[in-house]
Amino acid sequence: MKKKMKKQWKICKDRIKKLYKDFRKNPKVTLLSLLNTFIEMIKNNTLFFVFVITNVFIGILLRFFTIHTVENLLLLKPILADLAIVLFLGGINFFLKEKNRFPYLLTVSIILTLICVINSVYYTFYTSFVSVSLISTSRYAVQVGDAIVENVIKVQDFIYILSPILLTITYIRLRKHKKLTKEEKERRDTKKMITTFIFAGIILFFFLISLTALEIGRYAKQWNREYIVMRFGIYAYQLNDIIKSIEPQLTSLFGYDKALKTFTEYYQDAPDEQTWTNEYTGIFEGKNILVIHYESMQNLNIGLTFNGEEVTPTLNKLAKDSIYFSNFYSQVSVGTSSDSEFTFNTSLMPTNTGTAFVSYFNREYVTIPLLLREKGYYAFSMHANNGSYWNRNIMHETLGYQRFYSKTDYEIDEVIGLGLSDKSFYRQSIEKIKEINAKGQPYYGTIITLTNHTPFSDTDKYGEFDVSLKTTKYNEETGEEEEVVYPYLEGTKLGNYFKSVHYADEALGEFINVLEEEGILDNTVLIIYGDHDARLPKTDYRKLYNYDPETDGIRSCEEGDDTCVKIDSNTYELLRKVPLLIYSKETKESLHQEVTTVMGMYDVMPTLGNMFGFYNKYQLGHDIFSLTDDNIVVFPNGNWVTNKVYYNAQNGSSLILKETELPANYIEDCIEYSEKLLSASNATIVFDLIKKARETKEADSDYIEEKAVVEE
Repeated sequence: MKKKMKKQWKICKDRIKKLYKDFRKNPKVTLLSLLNTFIEMIKNNTLFFVFVITNVFIGILLRFFTIHTVENLLLLKPILADLAIVLFLGGINFFLKEKNRFPYLLTVSIILTLICVINSVYYTFYTSFVSVSLISTSRYAVQVGDAIVENVIKVQDFIYILSPILLTITYIRLRKHKKLTKEEKERRDTKKMITTFIFAGIILFFFLISLTALEIGRYAKQWNREYIVMRFGIYAYQLNDIIKSIEPQLTSLFGYDKALKTFTEYYQDAPDEQTWTNEYTGIFEGKNILVIHYESMQNLNIGLTFNGEEVTPTLNKLAKDSIYFSNFYSQVSVGTSSDSEFTFNTSLMPTNTGTAFVSYFNREYVTIPLLLREKGYYAFSMHANNGSYWNRNIMHETLGYQRFYSKTDYEIDEVIGLGLSDKSFYRQSIEKIKEINAKGQPYYGTIITLTNHTPFSDTDKYGEFDVSLKTTKYNEETGEEEEVVYPYLEGTKLGNYFKSVHYADEALGEFINVLEEEGILDNTVLIIYGDHDARLPKTDYRKLYNYDPETDGIRSCEEGDDTCVKIDSNTYELLRKVPLLIYSKETKESLHQEVTTVMGMYDVMPTLGNMFGFYNKYQLGHDIFSLTDDNIVVFPNGNWVTNKVYYNAQNGSSLILKETELPANYIEDCIEYSEKLLSASNATIVFDLIKKARETKEADSDYIEEKAVVEE
């Protein structure tokens, strides 16, 4: 076997040397000869040709079905990248014995098909492409299996299996017309393999020289998965993702110096203590804190009515009696709810590979629970799901919670959706909160709800809430106005979501009433935030805002029609904002206000820190009340939003939100800022640099003390 391999390798080297000499003598003739050889090879190797064409084609289909733009069918760069990779993978088959070629090509084709199918399904739910680093979190999908089947999987997700099917059909038809001899079964076509590799190399070369510095930089950083797939194709993305996904295991070997430099430069001007004050400084210092992590609660619910009935009467009332942030965005990545918990408590961003809760649970963070514990607080969290979900039973301890009440601490007496209903969860949680409150120690508690989670299919358990459209219409036959009911959102995912939201809001109202009755709200600040949007389809939003009862359809947004709400990729992202409310009985009425300044989840920690008297040097966000009009919310994929502009890093488009003259280089400066912020956050987490910075500071302090003693 070794002798055969050495012989094949010698043949390869000799052929490459000869091609190189011929190319130096006459490049044009050599390239034409290679092209003719390749064309002849395609004619005589139908199976290989089908393998290449089908797998490049499904890569094109994936981009079209996920990113939904026709121009994706015509983009040359990702096609070249996919073609180079598929040619290389396919070319290996010529090194195998004839009898082993079809099994090899079929296996590779199935793998590439699975890449497309998995990414297609994943994109529908997360509006992003899957990462190998998430394999460790795939077990969480089991608990939301119904949601995936009902809300995510579509017929188009299975069109990619055409590749292995067509390959198999081609093989069967070819086998009927030709029987292989023993000599053919043993043959290896080294010349064909070299020719294929050379063509793959030429295509790769043209692809590489077409790339800009920006594209290369973003490929290396891997933040913006959609952008990478659009420019590099799905196979190059997945290859790069494999490399990036093993980064956490290689942190001690590679990249530490660069990460430390990024970290040091970003935080070099950050003061060790808070240096600003405003009218909110210290107003809640010493008070208890209850945080309600509101599952899938979007801001569009507040103030929305159907036939005169409010979707969220509880939140509507609270919004009037609270500091209500109506332009607030979660900044989640693939970790969804866990990302919100993480960013809320640390003012750091989700990582660009894996999730902080699963991949980086053993890092050292500066968190709200830990800082409040230094001020004498008791910290606890409550969630009626499995404690191991998103690794919460471990990560909550890392964040500084002293007690985590999980599923085992609750009686599962009423199930809606994924688990214990919100009403039962709140009712049982009250008893635990009363015990904690009775001890007299100030406390910080996080209450994580569950019912308002996709797939929003338990409509018979949500109670009565009508999402149809009722109106009056003139009946020409009777000459009277009659009530007409249009199905409108009944039966849609968005309609079911509103029913679920109405139930969740009612449960919240009952919870707050009991807190009031028990006297718990007398010295407690209630903080409510939506953890992320509900991942609902654009078509449902178009129906919500542009429903035409005359046709029972959706009005098309024609130019000049100001009454029509256009829902495109950018406006859809803006609809995903969530509410943030800070409520206290003792808050002065002058502080009951709506804050419209754009704000992100990473701004919560510094804003609360100013109110409660704690500070984190490594926070990425800002105290929202110490800013004017220039805050920026950066998203994990590189998109960002300010009061003036929403920028989509995937396609480089921007949406003007405020008609005003933008400063020179405004967008470029914001892009640079967002990239620095994401780099600093990722470096901080991946390389555990907060811990390193503290160790260095302690070592320097010890050295200074020792030196002082020696000098004395």
